[in-house]
Amino acid sequence: MTAERIDGKAFAAALTDRVATGAEAFAAQAGRKAGLAVVLVGNDPASEVYVASKHKATRAAGMESFEHRLPADTAQAELEALVARLNADPVVDGILCQLPLPRPLDSDRVVQMIDADKDVDGLTALNAGRLMSGLPGLVPCTPLGCDMMIADRLGSDLSGKTALVIGRSNLFGKPMGQLLLQRNATVIQAHSRTADLPALARTADILVVAVGRPEMVRGDWVKPGATVIDVGINRIDAPERGEGKTRLTGDVAFAEATETAAAITPVPGGVGPMTIACLLRNTLVAAHRREGLSPPEGL
Repeated sequence: MTAERIDGKAFAAALTDRVATGAEAFAAQAGRKAGLAVVLVGNDPASEVYVASKHKATRAAGMESFEHRLPADTAQAELEALVARLNADPVVDGILCQLPLPRPLDSDRVVQMIDADKDVDGLTALNAGRLMSGLPGLVPCTPLGCDMMIADRLGSDLSGKTALVIGRSNLFGKPMGQLLLQRNATVIQAHSRTADLPALARTADILVVAVGRPEMVRGDWVKPGATVIDVGINRIDAPERGEGKTRLTGDVAFAEATETAAAITPVPGGVGPMTIACLLRNTLVAAHRREGLSPPEGL
């Protein structure tokens, strides 16, 4: 068996196209474009790349992009004052504070200040509670993207299927488990202290891995016919490409897993592209809800 590659890049492009169509219709109905505000503190190179890509994608989808760049020595009170202004701004539908923040800023305090109805990262306690309770809210982008790809492959109802999520972070693992529960999967949440993880993984029809350890999950961990979602993005040395060269790899040993799984997301090109696509989706959904409109179908 050679596993099918789940093409996250193509899936994300299709979702972004639907968002762009919805954004155009929203602008006609509301008399304004949906707006996303991104706050970047400091000059972390990776964060600057992420913010630039989000800005470009937001504008390309026909929405307003508001960038707020602050120096690394910004005071906590100054950052919180900016978030408060964005909460009150009627043309801002989504607020994203790029993490991590420079020390000694308190990122948890800043995130919890964001209006839950503008919390397009889905990180506020209120949105986490909404997800837990099955109420409409905004879901963290990466697990939302994974959920969409799983449903596209296996159907919206996962009754009778066992799903193992390796990872229990607030950003990914916990919301991923909740999304799978809502689809009627039997969900097991594993982590660093789980006993005999390989044996547990072999029971999973759906295996979702987000641990940040290169190729930790080996091919013999994968149940024959399983769907594998690899969330890891790790840069490792690649001497075969030349001195000092590196390459990206996931948390799953891809070549091994393809011999057993029915389908798997590659790294890169799997989960990664879905994160920004879902950020655009969340912004458009938030804009509709704030204007008392029903979000477009297919989002």
